[in-house]
Amino acid sequence: MADKTDIDFTYTTLDKIFRLSIGETGDFSGAMYNGDFSMTLEAAQRAKHEFIAHQLGIREGSRVLEMGSGWGPFLKFITEQKGAKAIGLTLSDGQYSACKRKGFDVHIKDCRTVKPADFGTFDAVVSVGAFEHFCSPEEYKAGKQEKIYNDFFETVANLLPNGGRFFLQTMTFTENAPTWESLDIHADKNSAAYLVALIGKHLPGSWLPHGSEMLTRAAAPFFRLINISSGRLDYIETIRVWRKMLRSFSLRKYALYLSLILEFIRSKKFRHMYQVFRISPIKVCFEKNIMEHYRIVFEKK
Repeated sequence: MADKTDIDFTYTTLDKIFRLSIGETGDFSGAMYNGDFSMTLEAAQRAKHEFIAHQLGIREGSRVLEMGSGWGPFLKFITEQKGAKAIGLTLSDGQYSACKRKGFDVHIKDCRTVKPADFGTFDAVVSVGAFEHFCSPEEYKAGKQEKIYNDFFETVANLLPNGGRFFLQTMTFTENAPTWESLDIHADKNSAAYLVALIGKHLPGSWLPHGSEMLTRAAAPFFRLINISSGRLDYIETIRVWRKMLRSFSLRKYALYLSLILEFIRSKKFRHMYQVFRISPIKVCFEKNIMEHYRIVFEKK
């Protein structure tokens, strides 16, 4: 799994810039337009939150665990709009601090190791955008990916009663994805080998699952599949709107950009981040069908 240093590099680095651009509880995951791209990003994110809450049966008094709670948008929605009792987990210091300032019950903890003894059991569990970080490239190369996912689904199942539901939203590779051996940060800038290598610089320590079948197979001993849908086109639109918002001018935000430029001058690691901001390789991989994006609802057997 991507360790805390990797997660902090991606999410704590973005923390202030993202919140200044998107809002204090900005949702750093694909929204839900359902084909209506006339919707605002805010409305599409709310539609996603409503969909998740409905699918999981979240209501007043429900105990909900969010694995990878980000800056707290879903925590805010289900506590304020549904009256749920929610706990969030993250490995990002920046996201943790932002959530605590908002009064959310958030803890710095690896989602893969949480047990009932830590926080009790829950009526529902949610993971939006965290699953992508659960397997590292080294674990993938060592042939451990499927076991990591199988162990994770067992972890989630142990937190739920029979019939309890788990919502998973994650990116995956498609059959068009390059092999690990072919990745090359110096390859042709339009190639899949370059784009996925660049994503690896943006999300260090992370390797995506290959297709939805890998997920449903790993979950099968513990969960029955309720429904699955693609959010790839929705995510393309989400990133398009984010890019516009991230580039909108404010003195505080551009001062932060300047500080990152100084890091860019000193560090090759940050130099690759410039390319990430410039071309948005995740968006391009969605457009080229190198990557997919799924929303999946599971029910514990």
